[in-house]
Amino acid sequence: MNTVKEITAEFEAALRKDYGRLYEKYAADGRSSVQKLIEKYRKKEQLYLEEIKRTEQMKQYEKKYEHLGYVCGIDEVGRGPLAGPVVACAVILPKDCQILYLNDSKKLTAKKREELYDIIMQEAIAVGIGMRGPARIDEINILQATYEAMREAVGKLSVAPQILLNDAVTIPGVEIAQVPIIKGDAKSVSIAAASIVAKVTRDRMMVEYDKIMPQYGFASNKGYGAAVHIEALKKYGATPIHRQTFIKNFLE
Repeated sequence: MNTVKEITAEFEAALRKDYGRLYEKYAADGRSSVQKLIEKYRKKEQLYLEEIKRTEQMKQYEKKYEHLGYVCGIDEVGRGPLAGPVVACAVILPKDCQILYLNDSKKLTAKKREELYDIIMQEAIAVGIGMRGPARIDEINILQATYEAMREAVGKLSVAPQILLNDAVTIPGVEIAQVPIIKGDAKSVSIAAASIVAKVTRDRMMVEYDKIMPQYGFASNKGYGAAVHIEALKKYGATPIHRQTFIKNFLE
């Protein structure tokens, strides 16, 4: 009889398609630890099937418009922070995209976002990133700067999309057909992918800024108005990456 440790190793090494065979093999094993192990993998398998179903539902817009050609998802991150750029991303995924766990980047852990970032960058047909820094945000306001970043992201795609799926907004100055979707990063795999790439790109930048200006806590707060950030702002003043129009109330 195999030990529980050996059976556990067998499950860990098995492919998902082999779970059924292992359930049958150890169904009659009377040890509670073995039965708990089987139950654990049954639940894991059920969650996997539910994720496939959820992801398929998130392809509704892509399937609706795929007859037009390339469908591009667009999202941005960084409209609210006191410091750092606003970053937009445009992503075109393949029609048969099988990437699981795509979602609004805010609903994912940093580790999961990093994992998905690598998968998206590897599997996407095209990815474009645009950004606007604090000086431009102060000059034309955050909304217009966001639109500029989005237009730049679309312009950097290696192939031209026929339709844009946007998270809530309609981007002015773009001739491509657009579909604004409220909470689109939770309803469209393309927008979710764009949300993740934009978030990881910006977060990595803020971590680098933190190495130069550690007193503001940029690595953890990413430029948002956390207490430690506001405290440092009052103590040390503004940096070149602060948005003057966003921080004036804190410096009076």
